[in-house]
Amino acid sequence: MTEKVALITGAGQGIGEGIARQLANDGFQVALSGRHLDKVQKVADSINENGGKAIALKTDVSVRDEVFAGVKEVADKLGHLDVYVNNAGIAHVAQLCNTDQAHIDSLMDINVKGTIYGIQAAAEQFKKQGTPGKIINASSIAGHEGFELLGVYSATKFAIRGLTQAAAKELAKDKITVNAYCPGIVLTPMWDQIDEEMGQIHNVPKGESLKQYLAGIALGRGEEPSDVANLVSFLASDKADYITGQAIMVDGGIKYV
Repeated sequence: MTEKVALITGAGQGIGEGIARQLANDGFQVALSGRHLDKVQKVADSINENGGKAIALKTDVSVRDEVFAGVKEVADKLGHLDVYVNNAGIAHVAQLCNTDQAHIDSLMDINVKGTIYGIQAAAEQFKKQGTPGKIINASSIAGHEGFELLGVYSATKFAIRGLTQAAAKELAKDKITVNAYCPGIVLTPMWDQIDEEMGQIHNVPKGESLKQYLAGIALGRGEEPSDVANLVSFLASDKADYITGQAIMVDGGIKYV
């Protein structure tokens, strides 16, 4: 797998960083994409210092031209593309009836449109190369059940499941698989933000909302980015060649589908 290339969006921290590090350990050349070049460059430098091969690029996934340009840059610099991980995403905590237009637009632009653009750009590149390819999208447990105070976020993650299924059907003839991972309560900056914002709404101390969510996990601990990265590692490998159109739970036992 040393010649394979993977592009991971939102790779400057959290789950995206964990996925980038894992795929680098698996032998992939990795391209790390993010809105803040300094963050993804720092992770890429660390991977290179530890014997991997990584490059960093600045991409706003809500801008279609930037997504396509990012894929072209990776193909030009690393020769080709084998795996595209649509990881970039944001959350916003608010009652559904109180969610303003600006937050609705940003959630849709990044989580949904960004995923669509990633699917389009990756598929175009795979077809241009005449090679099989793998597209791996970020859904969530909130893509299987709508969460209180995360209504619009949940809607975007439901949408990603639908996009994953539709793209899998459309691209199968080109030997392109499309799957999604559905994390639970991952101990990342995003969940720090969710905990803090939920605490303000419920008037409870910082950490209390997160504590309540963690209490519902069957395996008894919060999720680490590496837990998600292990699943993505499998989906990116040849072992997952016969899997497509699936949104796989990796939540330690919260939702059972």
